[in-house]
Amino acid sequence: MNSFIEELKWRGLFADMMPGTDEQLNKEMTTAYIGFDPTADSLHIGSLIQIKILAHFQQHGHKPIALVGGATGMIGDPSGKSAERNLLDEETLLHYVDCLKNQLSRFLDFSGNEPNKAELVNNYDWMKNISFLDFAKNVGKNITVNYMMAKDSVKKRFSGESGAEGMSFTEFTYQLIQGYDFLHLYQNNNVKLQMGGSDQWGNITTGTELIRRKAQGEAFALTVPLITKADGSKFGKSESGENYWLDKKKTSPYKFYQFWLNATDDDAERFIKFYTFLGKEEIESLIENHKTAPNERKLQKKLAEEVTVWVHGREEYEKALKASEILFGRSTAEDMVSLDEATFLELFDGVPQKEIAKSDALGINIIDLLSEKSGFLKSKSEASREIKGNAISVNKQKVNETFTANETDLIDGKFLLLQKGKKNYFIVKAI
Repeated sequence: MNSFIEELKWRGLFADMMPGTDEQLNKEMTTAYIGFDPTADSLHIGSLIQIKILAHFQQHGHKPIALVGGATGMIGDPSGKSAERNLLDEETLLHYVDCLKNQLSRFLDFSGNEPNKAELVNNYDWMKNISFLDFAKNVGKNITVNYMMAKDSVKKRFSGESGAEGMSFTEFTYQLIQGYDFLHLYQNNNVKLQMGGSDQWGNITTGTELIRRKAQGEAFALTVPLITKADGSKFGKSESGENYWLDKKKTSPYKFYQFWLNATDDDAERFIKFYTFLGKEEIESLIENHKTAPNERKLQKKLAEEVTVWVHGREEYEKALKASEILFGRSTAEDMVSLDEATFLELFDGVPQKEIAKSDALGINIIDLLSEKSGFLKSKSEASREIKGNAISVNKQKVNETFTANETDLIDGKFLLLQKGKKNYFIVKAI
């Protein structure tokens, strides 16, 4: 069996493939593509598997193409959807396309002169000059409506399953446009394989059928499973339904790191195969070690480290790790001060905050800062009493009544974290 397919299978990332795919990959360096529709200005962790498949494909000596769907993004893929997406205006869509191109370039090797270096393409480049009549005549006549209606993504919408509300003609044409993408890339980029999630099987095989009928050629399909948690629930969203994005401006590296760190034992065992590039022996050893001492959460820690470094880099991982240690009291004053504003505010989300002049925050007695200057404590007598009781910390470090804050104590040059006891926090922003 081809080494790429073997890799997918032991990792649990293989769903299905067309007959002959294995032989094609063994025969020659093969070019394959996966499409990413620009529905936002960032990909989220739901796209990580597709990115990782392309990366594995390249590592096994084949050539990956990442297609950003500037054309298909105008319509929206109906696969797995019970309602039609809102259509984007062209300016917004083009902005999203640029954002995704920049993001994808971080994960695949587009440089050098190797024959299997990655490529980025945008299907809007070849769709923009095709008229509706030309498309209907040259593409539409090759695929019957009966063939299109037989696809699961279409049948579910027409049958009313899962609250589906039918399908517009616009969405109905999506599989034809995606099929034409495959045909175009087959004819112009020597692409012989399209890969994607298992919900894409119908769209992908429409492309292979179009290639067979229109170009008398042979092309192939390979799909990976749709990822869920071990309990069958949806993967990749917070409890409130928020996405975890790959752009650190939308999801901080700290929050991203915490997502993986909080995986259950069952999920961590699966995810470390799915989302890291660690080898089989190392992963099996990690799993065995974890089972002997699950309370140490070594598996989750390694998973969170590998994925955070892959997506955000080593430096951001170190910051996220430091932030986690701060939250659980295993840190130094220097660690606290080195936090950036976004991580600090996320770490202490919901904590009361007050802006005061720097002159009222720095160089003054701690009792005055705690009471009349910040209003954290009601009075100087309460502040004095709590300090004598060793209950007051500044930036997670215990202080006594002689303490005064200075510039070097400011977190990201502007914040002080006041604390009474274990859980009573207050943020002073010095302006």
